[in-house]
Amino acid sequence: MGKGKYDDTLNLPRTTFPMRANLPAREPEILKNWEETDIYARVQEKNQGRPKFILHDGPPYANGDIHLGHTLNKVLKDIIIKFHSMTGFDTPYIPGWDTHGLPIEQQAIKMMGLDRNKTDVVKFRQHCRDYALKYIDIQKKGFKRLGVRGKWDNPYITLKPEFEAIQIKVFGEMALKGYIYKGLKPVYWCYDCETALAEAEIEYNDKSSPSIYVRFPVKDGKGIIPEDAFVIIWTTTPWTIPANTGIALNPKLDYVLADAGEGKYVMARGLLEKVAEELGWDSYEIIRGFKGAELERAVCRHPFYERDSLVVLGEHVTLEAGTGCVHTAPGHGEDDFFVGKEYGLEVISPVDNSGRFTEEAAPFTGMQVNDANKAIIELLEAEGMLLKTSRVDHQYPFCWRCQHPIIYRATEQWFASIDSFRQAALEAIDKVEWIPFWGRDRIYNMVKDRGDWCISRQRTWGVPIPIFYCEQCNKPIITQGTIDHISKLFGEFGSDVWFARKAEDLIPAGLECADCGGKTFRKETDIMDVWFDSGSSHMAVLETYEELEWPADMYLEGSDQHRGWFNSSLSTAVAIRGTAPYRKVLTHGFTVDEQGRKMSKSMGNVVDPLKMIDQMGADILRLWVSSADYRNDVSVSNNIIKQSAEAYRKIRNTCRFMLSNLFDFDPQTDTVAYEKLTDLDKWALHKMDKLIRRVTQAYRQYEFHVAFHSVHNFCTIELSNIYFDILKDKLYCSLPDDPERKAAQTVLFELINKLVLILTPVLAFTSEEIWSHIRQEDQPDSVQLMEWPLPNDEYVNTELEQRLDKLLQVREVVTKALEEARVAKVIGHSLGASVTIYASEEWIKLLESTPDPARFFIVSAVQIAAADGFDGTVKLEHVDGIGVKVQAAAGEKCERCWIIEEMPAGDEIALCQRCSDVVARLNKS
Repeated sequence: MGKGKYDDTLNLPRTTFPMRANLPAREPEILKNWEETDIYARVQEKNQGRPKFILHDGPPYANGDIHLGHTLNKVLKDIIIKFHSMTGFDTPYIPGWDTHGLPIEQQAIKMMGLDRNKTDVVKFRQHCRDYALKYIDIQKKGFKRLGVRGKWDNPYITLKPEFEAIQIKVFGEMALKGYIYKGLKPVYWCYDCETALAEAEIEYNDKSSPSIYVRFPVKDGKGIIPEDAFVIIWTTTPWTIPANTGIALNPKLDYVLADAGEGKYVMARGLLEKVAEELGWDSYEIIRGFKGAELERAVCRHPFYERDSLVVLGEHVTLEAGTGCVHTAPGHGEDDFFVGKEYGLEVISPVDNSGRFTEEAAPFTGMQVNDANKAIIELLEAEGMLLKTSRVDHQYPFCWRCQHPIIYRATEQWFASIDSFRQAALEAIDKVEWIPFWGRDRIYNMVKDRGDWCISRQRTWGVPIPIFYCEQCNKPIITQGTIDHISKLFGEFGSDVWFARKAEDLIPAGLECADCGGKTFRKETDIMDVWFDSGSSHMAVLETYEELEWPADMYLEGSDQHRGWFNSSLSTAVAIRGTAPYRKVLTHGFTVDEQGRKMSKSMGNVVDPLKMIDQMGADILRLWVSSADYRNDVSVSNNIIKQSAEAYRKIRNTCRFMLSNLFDFDPQTDTVAYEKLTDLDKWALHKMDKLIRRVTQAYRQYEFHVAFHSVHNFCTIELSNIYFDILKDKLYCSLPDDPERKAAQTVLFELINKLVLILTPVLAFTSEEIWSHIRQEDQPDSVQLMEWPLPNDEYVNTELEQRLDKLLQVREVVTKALEEARVAKVIGHSLGASVTIYASEEWIKLLESTPDPARFFIVSAVQIAAADGFDGTVKLEHVDGIGVKVQAAAGEKCERCWIIEEMPAGDEIALCQRCSDVVARLNKS
C-alpha cells in the first residue's frame, strides 16, 4: 500500500478508545464517577422487586492493609454479585468487618505504648476501637479500588452497638436453651496471649520437642504384675509429668510383662519390638501376657512426687506410637481429662496464665513450661526413672495469631455444648450445597468430631459475656430479663457500658437470685470468643438490614473457614433456628507462589495487590482472579500477573478493533438483516451465541476460569485470528456504504455490545470504558445497569458452523504452507501468494461452493485441483485429503489493497479493478 497515497480513500480504523489502557490513571476516574452517581444505589433501584440473591460477606479482620487473599475473596464475591444483578436478581451486598479480639489489642498496645493492666479499661477499649476503625477505612479504600461494588457507606461492623445488642440476644437464647455452661476443662491456652483459644484459632506447624521414655514403679499390680516391675510411658511434653495422676491402657489391646535384664516392664505387645529397639535392649524375655482390661485400677507411683498414678482404661490409646501405656494428666489433655473424670482422677494444672509453673509444681515454680523440660528430664534421670531422651520433629498446635506453640490447660471456661445440637447440625449440613462438593465432608467430619466450643476469653477487647454472679451463693445469673436489659443497654451505649458501670447499674430492676434470694451481684469479667461475634452475623446483619433476608443464599470464604466462620455460624443458627444460615457455601484455596509455597515476607515471595494496582491496574488483578481455578490453591507471582496483563491486552485489542471499525456505523439506519449477512458473518454470530451460552453456564456453576478461557479464546482465535483477519480487506477497502461492509459492521456492533456485557462482572473498569464508546442515547450511562445478554436461537446454525470449521481446517494447511514459503523467501506478505489446493472429492465440493476463497485464505489467488497432484505439497496429519502448494502471485501489486492481480492494459495507476472502481466512485461523490 503506497504510504499515504490512498489513505483518504480507505476506511481506516478510527476511535478515541486508546490502545494503551493506562489503567492506573483511568480507573480512579471511573471509580470517582461511580461514587458521584452512587452506582450501588442505582443498581439496587433498577432491580427492586426482583427475586433476591443474598451473598453474606464474611467479615475480614480490621488489621493491616489488604493482601492478595483479600483480593481473591472480594473479587470472587463481586463477580458473583454483578452476574446475578444482571440476570434478574436483586443483589444487595453489605460488606462487613470483624473488629474485636486479640490482634487488635496487641497492635493497640504496641502502637500506643500501652500497658493494658495499668490503663483504664474503657480508655484501652477506645484505643482498640480507634485502631479497628482506622483499618476499616484503609481496607475499605483498597476494596473499592478493586472495583468491588457494595453499600460502602453503611457496612456492618461487629463493634457497632446494634450488632453487639443482637449478639447478646444470640448468646442469651442459647443460654436459656441450656446450651451454654461453665466448666473446668483443658482448653487450648496461649501463654503468650494469656487467653484460652477455640479450635478455629489453632494451626499446626512443625516443632522439635523432647521425646522421653519414663518408667513408673508398680505399687499395686492387682496380682498380675509384681511390685518390682515398671510401666513405661512415652511423651513429647515432659513439662506435663508434674501433673500426672494416671496411666491409660486400651482395654482390648494385648500387653506383656517383659524382662529386659535390668528391669521388668509393662507395654503393649504390638510395640514391644519397637520399644526394645529404642531403648537398646539386646535381649528380653516375655514373662506373661494379658489384656489391658486386666490391669484396670492397678496403682503405680509417680516418678518423683509422693503421689499415686492410677492405671485407667481408654479407647483413645492406640499402637500408632509410644508404648501403649499413655501418661495421663487430666489438667493438660482432653482425652486425659475425660478418662480422668470417669475414674475420679485429680485434675492438677500447676500452670499460670503466662505459662509458668505455680508452687504446686515445686521445684519448678516460676519456670516457663517449655523451659522446664530440661529440668524435669534431669530430675527423672536423677531419680532413675528416665529410660531414654531424644528429640522428635512433629506437627504441633500453634496460636494462629502470635505463632507461639500453645498448651492444654485445665481452667474454668464458658462453653457452648455442641453435643446438644450436633445431630441437628449434621442434618443441616446435608441440606446445604457445598462448592466444591468435598466441602461437605470436611465440615461434616469437623462437626461430628469437635468438642464443646470454648467461648470465653480472658481479654478486654470484645463483647463481654452477659452473666452476673450472686455474691451470696456465687450462682451464675442469666434470665430473659437480664438478656433483654443488657441487649438494650448495648444497643444504646455499646458494650463499653459493661466496663464503665458497676454490676448494680447493669442489672434490671428487682433482680433476685432464684437460689438464695440474694440481691447483690458481680459481673463476669471474660469476653466472648470473636468467632461468636462473626458467628452471630447471620442474625445481626441479615435480619437488621431491610434489604436482606435470612437465610443467606451464599457464604463464600477461604477453605479454612470450614472450621471457622462456616462452623460458628452453623452452630449458632442451628442452636437457635434449627437450620443452617446459608443455602450454598463456596470455598476458595489460598494464594501461593509459583512453586506452591505459602507467601511470607521472609521468603520474599509476597505480591502486594496495592502495588500491582498502581503499576498495572485493578482490572489485571480481577482478570487473574477469574482465570484461576479457585477451588485449589491459587498461584500468583509477578510473572503470573504479567501473563494476566498479556491476556488483558489481547481482549482489549479485540474490543478496540471493533470500536475502531464502527466509526461510521449508525445502528438505527445501517443495520443489515440477518438473512442478508454473509456466511462468515453468520458464523461469527453463531460463535458468539455459543460463547454466551457457555459463559452463562460457567457463571451459574461458579466456574469463572471456564468463562475466562472461553472469552479469551473467542477474542484471540475466533475473532482476531479468523474473523477480523478475513474482514480487514472488506472493512478498509470497500466503499463506505458497501452492503457487505455494513453487514460486517452490523455483526461487529452486535459482538461488542454482547462482549462488553459478558466482561462486566470481571473487567469492572474496562467494561465501563468500552460502554462509554458504544452507548446509545436511550441506554443507561453505566454498563452495570444493563441486563445480561440472552442466547438468540436465530443465530444457531450448526450446519454452517460445521462447514466453515472444515474450511478453517483447510486454512490451517494454507497458513502452514504460507509460513514455509515465507521462510523460503518465495513470498513476503500472504497477499503475495497464489495457492493451489489439492483436494479429495469431498473437499473439492466444499471449496468450490465457497465464494471468493482468496479473501477467505487472505491470498491473491486460489486454484483448486484434484488430489492426484499431492506430491510436494504441504500437509497436516489431522487434515486428511488436503495438500497445498504456494507460488508467487502473477501480476502487479495494487497500491491500495496490496492484492496482486493482472492490471488492465495500459492503466497507468497501479490499482486492482475493485479498488479502481471504488476510487472512481469516491471521486465522483
